[in-house]
Amino acid sequence: MQATTKNLLKLHLVVFIYGFTAILGKLITLDAIQLVWYRMLIAFLTLGFLLHLRGRRMAVSRATFFRLTGIGFIVAFHWITFFHAIKISTISVALGCLASTTLFTSLLEPALVRRPLVWLEVITGILIITGLYMIFRFEPDHIAGIITALTSAFLAGLFTVLNKLMIVRNRPLVISFYEMGGGFIGITLFMLLNGTFSAGLQVPVWSDWLFLILLGVICTAYAFASSVKVMDILSAYTVVLTINLEPIYGILMAFVFFGESELMSGGFYAGTVIILAAVFMFPVLSRKLAKAPEKSD
Repeated sequence: MQATTKNLLKLHLVVFIYGFTAILGKLITLDAIQLVWYRMLIAFLTLGFLLHLRGRRMAVSRATFFRLTGIGFIVAFHWITFFHAIKISTISVALGCLASTTLFTSLLEPALVRRPLVWLEVITGILIITGLYMIFRFEPDHIAGIITALTSAFLAGLFTVLNKLMIVRNRPLVISFYEMGGGFIGITLFMLLNGTFSAGLQVPVWSDWLFLILLGVICTAYAFASSVKVMDILSAYTVVLTINLEPIYGILMAFVFFGESELMSGGFYAGTVIILAAVFMFPVLSRKLAKAPEKSD
């Protein structure tokens, strides 16, 4: 129980940092693809430095290398769609849609990890989707942002479940190192194919560099490795469910930083309350259901 509580507290700190990620994404002037390219490069170098500093073994098998690189591609596309959703809509819209990650995970984890489908997880995910429906029923001007953010949410659920499989035999820092490197390689290849390099990279201004360093070191290298580490103790679903608080933290911070431009309708906040209720009720109901057989004996 102590280990679980410690990891849950650590996860909540990570989620708060993730909420600040959206603020940085809004402040950075680069487009979504180049933003993520710089982010993954900085995170890759930071993680490599940490591994070297700690004297950790970085070598992995060829199969593990390709698996982690592939997951890195998924992480990169998740971040690109997330930041693009922010650019074309609002922080609140992008973060609100991330709550649907829970539903995607409740379906993906049983299929990929081969555990039984837990109907409480599915019902909780559907409840969160109901909250999202209420939110976006009152925000019809952000359809493109909603679709992009939902794509990002699906990818978040996918790489979280895949990392749950990888954490069994690999250290969190090593996993994060190769995934950041894989994502960086994937984006680089894409930028080569679409002519970004020949057309010229967008040069970050001094404030962009500051925000990119914060994004790459704190919000990525530390936060990403920590979110993988807690899965030693916590399930992928618990991690994703807690990460659903990211919209709450992020929306509140967005209002502090950007004021009325992030102010949404009453329906938006009603849906947010439903999402919060689902997040907090799930562990309570899970414990009650787990104790039910004991009472019957």
